[in-house]
This record gives sequence, C-alpha cells and structure tokens, in this order.
Amino acid sequence: MGRHRKASTSKVRRNSVIALAGLVPAGLVTAATSAGATEYIPFVSAKTSPAAQESNSVVETPQPITQDQQAQPVAQAELPVPAPVPAPAPAPEIPPTPELPTNLAFSPIAIPVVNVSAYKNAERILAQQQPGCGISWTVIAGIGRVESTHANNGKVDDSGELHEPILGPVLNGTLAGNQVIRDTDGGALDGDTQYDRAVGPMQFLPSTWNLYHADGNGDGVSDPQNLYDAALATGMYLCDDGTNMRDLGSTTRAILRYNNSMAYVANVLAWSAGYATGIVPTSDQLPRIH
Repeated sequence: MGRHRKASTSKVRRNSVIALAGLVPAGLVTAATSAGATEYIPFVSAKTSPAAQESNSVVETPQPITQDQQAQPVAQAELPVPAPVPAPAPAPEIPPTPELPTNLAFSPIAIPVVNVSAYKNAERILAQQQPGCGISWTVIAGIGRVESTHANNGKVDDSGELHEPILGPVLNGTLAGNQVIRDTDGGALDGDTQYDRAVGPMQFLPSTWNLYHADGNGDGVSDPQNLYDAALATGMYLCDDGTNMRDLGSTTRAILRYNNSMAYVANVLAWSAGYATGIVPTSDQLPRIH
C-alpha cells in the first residue's frame, strides 16, 4: 500500500512537470518544480483563462497631445443669439419754471417765496406717496392764487402759520350762489356752531378738511390755517380717486371736485400755466367765477 501511494505521487509529479514544460516560459520557477515539493500547486495558463486573456491583453500607450492639437478650438454646439432688448425711451425733460417775482404788488404773476416753498413741498411729498398722480406744484399754486391770492400775498411766517386766520363767508344762503351748509365741526375750525365756513389759505370746508387733513411742515399738527399743511391737503384732495394730473380731462375732473365751476377750472389752469411759463394770463383766460 505504501509503495502504491508513493508511485502514484511520483507519477503525478512527473506528469505535472511535463505539462508545465510546454506552458511555462524558460526561467520561470514554480512551486511544482521546486525541489522537495510534496504538493501540486495548480497553474492556470493564460491560453485557457478568458480572465487572464483579458488582463493580459495589449494596452495601447496614449500618445502625448501636441501643441498644435492643444491650440485647436473645441467645437461647441451653436447657441441661438438672443435678440437685443431695445433701450427704454428716455423720459421727457420737464423744463424748469422761470424765476418768478415774489410780490404781487409789483406783478400779478408773482408768488411769495414761502408760498412757492409750500407748494413745491407738497409736490415733492406727493411724488413719493402718490407717484401715479403726477401733480405739479403750479396747479396747487393756481388754486392758492384763486382761493386767497397766495395767503394775502404771503402773510405767513417761515413755518407757514398765517399771521391772521382766513375765513370764508358764512354758508347760510344769504350770498347768491353759496350753498347752505350746516355746522359739521362744532365750530372747532371756523368758530361757527350753526353754519360752516371755508377755512385757511386753500379754503377747505371743515368736513373736507377732516377727510384730507395733512401735516405738511412736519410739526405733528394738521392745521388748515398753516400754508404747508393746506397745500399738501390740496394736493391729496386733487390726487384722490385715481386722478392722473398728466391728463387734461382727469385734471379738469379733479379741479371740479374742488369747485364745481368750469370758470374756476379755467382760472386755476391759466394761473398754473402762467407760473410754468412766466406769462401773465390774459383776461379772456380768467372768466369770472360765479
């Protein structure tokens, strides 16, 4: 039994060496031919192993990129070129108003300095608060000219307080063309507890002032007898109800709310144009207001 096992072992070893002789390259030493080896270590030939064939396949060495190839631009897909966006049309320039005289005793087109300040202050505030209205200070000035001749030719202090209160006639029906308006403020603004009177340089009815009262000079008080407050309230009243003062029809409707008379509208717009141009309105542009 021992000889048979030994002969079998020698035979296997000899056959393995023969098989390896045809497969292993010269000089390759394996465990199968090592002296004293007692076990057979299998060897897988690259000829018979697909995995080995794949791992031993020839790999091409990448060629370096030349400078000419680097300089060549990379082709890109053509993208549509967006159409140029037209530039917005520039806003029309508003010509500056001319230098106006400041004393009505010397020129009918004059506006006292403090009045101009109050009217322009109202325009500036409303340009921020209601930019869609587009009101000009000259329209507010036109109303100031018609209602109180610019607070009796500027009889106010630097803060806009009138030297003397301005009160309209008592609205009890005794004057032709005047409405009868019963008291609405308990005499708080006009001093009359039976009938109302228009108050201040812009001649607000007490009920209207309570709707549009304003603080134009920032002193924390809304006073219809203050020129800055009254000018801002006038602008707010004209700009109400979606008024666009850049449109003549819308402007006319706004002024009619102030006084329902086309002669009144004509006077206000004539003075407004005069302040914008420095040209005194003619008599036919100033029809009598009934």
